[in-house]
Parts: sequence; structure tokens; C-alpha cells
Amino acid sequence: MAGKIDVSIIVPLFNEEESLPELSEWVSSVMAQNGHSFEVIMVDDGSTDDSWNQIVALSAKNPAVKGLKLNRNYGKSAALNTGFKAAIGDIIITMDADLQDSPDEIPGLVDMINNEGYDLVSGWKKKRHDPITKTIPSKFFNFITRKISGIKLHDFNCGLKAYKSKVVKSINLYGEMHRYIPYLAKWHGFYKIGEKIVTHRPRKYGKTKFGLERFINGFLDLLSITLVTKFKQRPMHFFGTLGTLTFMSGGIITLWLIGEKVYHLYKKLPVRDIVDQPLFFLALVAIVIGTQLFLAGFLAELVMQNQDREHNFLISESVGLERNA
Repeated sequence: MAGKIDVSIIVPLFNEEESLPELSEWVSSVMAQNGHSFEVIMVDDGSTDDSWNQIVALSAKNPAVKGLKLNRNYGKSAALNTGFKAAIGDIIITMDADLQDSPDEIPGLVDMINNEGYDLVSGWKKKRHDPITKTIPSKFFNFITRKISGIKLHDFNCGLKAYKSKVVKSINLYGEMHRYIPYLAKWHGFYKIGEKIVTHRPRKYGKTKFGLERFINGFLDLLSITLVTKFKQRPMHFFGTLGTLTFMSGGIITLWLIGEKVYHLYKKLPVRDIVDQPLFFLALVAIVIGTQLFLAGFLAELVMQNQDREHNFLISESVGLERNA
């Protein structure tokens, strides 16, 4: 049986071979100074460099370092999800592998969970060492996410976060949903969400994986999460409402056209065939779409909606995790 672990540190990575030895040594030093039992789970998200061999070597030297290698590049959410499932610590810390997140911040995050009762604490890189092409879109993204989620965090995308174990064990990540873990946690009933200003260090090795497509995918996932969290347990409220409004719009237009024709016949005025009017086809389309939306809501109610979607990603290799068995 594995011994009791106070803190599990999840490090998702992709092509970060240069930074891993320094990161491992730094984390181990900080945790030893603070007397925490810990594990570092490095999740290699299909790296094409020597990252995995570095993890194997580090695990051989330090039993606290463990590794999981995904068979291909699934993305950060997949790597985090895989690490969450393997972690056995009471508190889970996530941090990036590029050394821009400082391990010196870990004790403060752990203290906020242990002594201040937070379910989740998110880092806030108040002073950033990023180009303006990254900081401006990030500020806009965080503003929109704050407004939609109702969670007052300045930096949803900060990789340095701390969680009670039960928080990460209750959620499943995929796509770009790692950005919205606080939103998912809130939906699962973990409302005490805090924030801590953390140091953002300049990148020392490698190059950024940032791209515009990440924000596009991120906003699509935000829309998805918003709809799912609001209507997962009651899809008829969403589809049924849209369907009813659309059907009623088509019905009102139809009644108007019929009433107009009857009025013209009664007054012996020139009468235009209903099927010659564009409004007739608009009404027909609205009635058909409304019916389909209503049926979609009904069918969705029949489908099992109380079970979370499980997302399992293929692990090709692991090291050190047998110590958790």
C-alpha cells in the first residue's frame, strides 16, 4: 500500500525535456523544507523530444517523482484529467512544466486549503512576462469568463492551482476545459473558491505553446459548459423553450395570414394566395423547427443524463505509479 500523501503535484507537459530536472529538484526542495509528504506526477502528453526518458531517470533517482505517458498529444485537459485520476494526495496542486510557475508558491496555496477552508485556490499572475499579443486576449477572455460564470477570478487560465482532492475527483476534463475547472467545481457544489497572487517567471527553456486557436476553442468550450451546467439535468427546459417559442412564432404568422385572407374575402378585396406569400414559408419552417426542437428535448429527457461522460485517454507507459497501488 502507498503511504499517506499530503500533496500531489500534477505537471502536464509537452516537449519540456530541458526544464524537468530543475523543476523536480526545486519542487522536492520546497516540499522537504515544509515537511509535506508529496508526489510529483508528470504527465507526458505525447512529447516528441526526450521528455519521457527524463521522467524515467528522475523517477529512478527520486521515488516521489512518478510519470504517465499518453500515447499521443491529447491536450492539457486530457493530461490533467489523467493525472487527477492517478493522484492520491489530500491536496492536489497543478503547475506547468516550463518553470514559469514557481514551486515556492505551493506552501501558500496548501495553507489556504488547509487553514482557510477553500475548496479551490487559483493563482493570479498579476505581473506577467508575456508579449502583449498574449496578455490582451487573456484579459478579454478572463473578463468574459468572469461575467458568464459569476466567479470573481482574475486569471482562469493560470496553471498554478490548488484543490481539495474531492474537487478534482468529481470532474472530468476534455477539450480545453482545464481553463474552466473553477466553473465546473462550482457546478458540482464547491463554492469556496479563492485566489492568490503568484509570481510569473520568464520562460527559461523551450517556446510557448500558445496559439490563437486556443482562445477560439476555449470560448466554444465555455459555451458548451454554460449550456451543460444549466440544462444537463433538464434539457427539456432548453430545447422545449426554444421549440415552443419557435412553434408559436410560426403559428402566429399562420393565423395572421389566414385572418388576413378571411378579412379580404369578407370585405371583397383582392385576395392573394397564402402559398404565394414568403411569410407562409417562414411560418412553415418555424413550425417544423419548433417541433424538432421540442422532440429533441423530449428525447434528451429519455436519455440517461445523470451519468457524467467519462473520458479515458490511452496511457502507453507509466513509471512510479505502482507505488500508488
